[in-house]
Amino acid sequence: MATETIGWWGVPLAIIAGTIRGSAPFLFVSLGECLTEKSGKINLGLEGTLLLGAMSAYATSYLTGSPWLGVLMAGVAGMFLGLIHAFLVQQPKVNDIAVGIAMIIFGSGIAFFFGKPFIQPVAPRLPAIELGNWSDIPSVKAALQISPLFILGLAIAPLMQWFFRSTRWGLFIRAVGDSPEAAKAMGISVNKVRMLAIIAGSFLAGIGGAYLSLYYPGSWTERISSGQGLMAVALVIFARWNPVQCLYASLLFGGSQAIGPALQSVGVTGYYYLFNASPYILTLLIMIITCSPKRTLSGVPGALTTQN
Repeated sequence: MATETIGWWGVPLAIIAGTIRGSAPFLFVSLGECLTEKSGKINLGLEGTLLLGAMSAYATSYLTGSPWLGVLMAGVAGMFLGLIHAFLVQQPKVNDIAVGIAMIIFGSGIAFFFGKPFIQPVAPRLPAIELGNWSDIPSVKAALQISPLFILGLAIAPLMQWFFRSTRWGLFIRAVGDSPEAAKAMGISVNKVRMLAIIAGSFLAGIGGAYLSLYYPGSWTERISSGQGLMAVALVIFARWNPVQCLYASLLFGGSQAIGPALQSVGVTGYYYLFNASPYILTLLIMIITCSPKRTLSGVPGALTTQN
């Protein structure tokens, strides 16, 4: 954003705009991981899901001319990886973490292999909602361009919280995540509930990938995810497995990502790489704070503490 045309007061505007743009992938992936972990399973493979979703969305948009069909295909690609992950982690003596690492390699490998032909072509991008037409300042107009997917993510967060608290299936997921033995005693199929939760969570992560390739930054490259799928795991812990707090945490991560470009736009080039590394530093700090033996995690599903 060209904040140099409006001076230093444009820096907060640029950070706000960057927060809105950069937080959406974190939001979708963290909501997907929150749904998965609520069922008592961890999916570290969402980094691979994010990449495969981004590639599938971009390729579909390029081949069909429809970015919204690309979004749908990104979700389907996420469900495909989620189905494989759900099947593997429910086998006897299979470790969730090991499967997640394998799924990162598998998902990213598929994305890189099939995505090679689509690195150069330009695919139709998702439209933006223009909220800044009242202003004559180009940077203000750019700052107030919002993706419909971001609006969708804002709606999903409170809906998911309501789902967990007030619906029968939400109760099933929480019961399976807190005490699989008690859920079995209630007649709940633990494997079925976990499989559906993992697949649905992977669907959301795939949508996050579509946002990356079809809106911001709006291209397909092999490094497009920048580790956001892995950072989402730390984000969910920070949010205490609460979907609405996942929204707040996603905005925080997106804002930290926007600081460097915002300062660079007004000529502040010192510590550029340090500012660009701020999301990773924030992730590390969160993991250090939350993993302290003197602190007890609130909201953690009981089954997560008994992973093999």
